[in-house]
Amino acid sequence: MAISLFDAAVLSFRQTVGAVGGVLAKGRAHFEAEEVNPDSFIETRLIEDMLPFRYQIYSVVNHSVGALEACKGGVFTPGASLGPDSWAGLEALIAEANTALAAFTPDEVNALEGKDVMFAFGKTQMPFTAEGFLLSFSMPNLHFHATTTYALLRGKGVKLGKRDYMGVPRIKA
Repeated sequence: MAISLFDAAVLSFRQTVGAVGGVLAKGRAHFEAEEVNPDSFIETRLIEDMLPFRYQIYSVVNHSVGALEACKGGVFTPGASLGPDSWAGLEALIAEANTALAAFTPDEVNALEGKDVMFAFGKTQMPFTAEGFLLSFSMPNLHFHATTTYALLRGKGVKLGKRDYMGVPRIKA
């Protein structure tokens, strides 16, 4: 049985973005239980030269919803934003991404197969097909930023496990 682009990309994006929403909720609960303002965490980094926590959430959205929109438009550029500057803003961004991902239809996404998509960042231009872009560029980026989100929170004592990172798998009904 062949797998569709919608199944491979959108359903996987929904699983990961949903999981990041759950990780954020656990993070908020942890910080509130510790009587720490969650907003004080959003600039946290693993090391000085990396982008902050809030950028990780922004990038999860950019490499899911933003990637699909880029396939429709033909060009993907990494956003210049670092993301919302509050925990509530990060949670809202993830909620909006979940809603946007749920609105994509199989016909709409599967029709993107073979379409040209250009990754454009400064002087860097990388040509892709939509499926090549979604599965070999955006999917790994999405997981990189979701993993970094998990690691930053875990490093601050948030009780998270692999199941939190994985989200809800698509098990056989």
